[in-house]
Amino acid sequence: MPIEPPTVGVLLTNLGSPDAPTATALRRYLAEFLSDQRVVELPRWLWWPILHGVILQLRPQRSAALYRAVWSEEGAPLLAITRRQAEKLQAALRGRYGVDVPVVMAMRYGNPSLAAGLKALKARGVDKVLVLPLYPQYSASATASTFDGVAAALRHERSLPALRFIERYYDEADYIHALAESIRRHQKQHGVPDKLLFSFHGIPQRYADAGDPYPAQCTATVEKVVKRLGLKEDQWMLTYQSRFGREPWLQPYTDKTLERFGRERMAHVQVVCPGFAADCLETLEEIDQQNREIFISAGGGAFGYIPALNDGDSHIEALANLVERNLAGWIASDRDEDEV
Repeated sequence: MPIEPPTVGVLLTNLGSPDAPTATALRRYLAEFLSDQRVVELPRWLWWPILHGVILQLRPQRSAALYRAVWSEEGAPLLAITRRQAEKLQAALRGRYGVDVPVVMAMRYGNPSLAAGLKALKARGVDKVLVLPLYPQYSASATASTFDGVAAALRHERSLPALRFIERYYDEADYIHALAESIRRHQKQHGVPDKLLFSFHGIPQRYADAGDPYPAQCTATVEKVVKRLGLKEDQWMLTYQSRFGREPWLQPYTDKTLERFGRERMAHVQVVCPGFAADCLETLEEIDQQNREIFISAGGGAFGYIPALNDGDSHIEALANLVERNLAGWIASDRDEDEV
């Protein structure tokens, strides 16, 4: 039975990156990012002078230098990897549905924008859009902000697409399996460490106190991976990285923990970042460069960073399964027909 041309598409999103590793591009990107009230929950009258009078005057030059350390011919690593993820996910979905299900990548901040991604899907005839933010653990500052961004991008559209939104997948069996297998592969090559650190991007403690479920979901992810790997309690630890500003963020902090491990002369530590679906500045530069140096300079031994799931086969399979379940009722897969 012939399948009708698809009207279904996937908007695959992530946080974003600057257009270039320059102070000008960073100033533009950081202004957009740090103006989001989901990211910085402070009154505008208080935050605006700090942002425009201090941060955007000092931080762009410093951040540009950090981006240059991880930039490649393909551009920012997050953009390059997400582009490959979209291509491979589309190929995987074609194998399941027999037709192209367009998968378009878009970024919450910077380019390609959410508006551009939605426009690209519309140009391909898509009127049913599944939005998949690549944030396994829900947080208001990331996941909810993406929802806000999609709504804003559609605000002036006369005809709206049907929308579905995947808000979290922190406990999905396929995601947990992919994480566990990535750790096993790394340790098969590099050995088992004295301590395996699960490092997640932090949020201010007051966001969690206000009811954000993010830390509970980070904990649930780690507990499932630890159980699958059969780790003992003293073999692993959960920490939080990438804090910004002076207020308390979720603890323990990754950098402070690694410094302590170094002072204790720990012989071997490995770090994995389960909340990052693609390697980016926060993993390649902050963890694998800055935090590596912190650990070793404090007296530590071997340091290993376990790469993000990126566009690996098990990750793409997990994402395809997640998408297929969330497209149920919109399009029938070959497996649906086999079951009839």
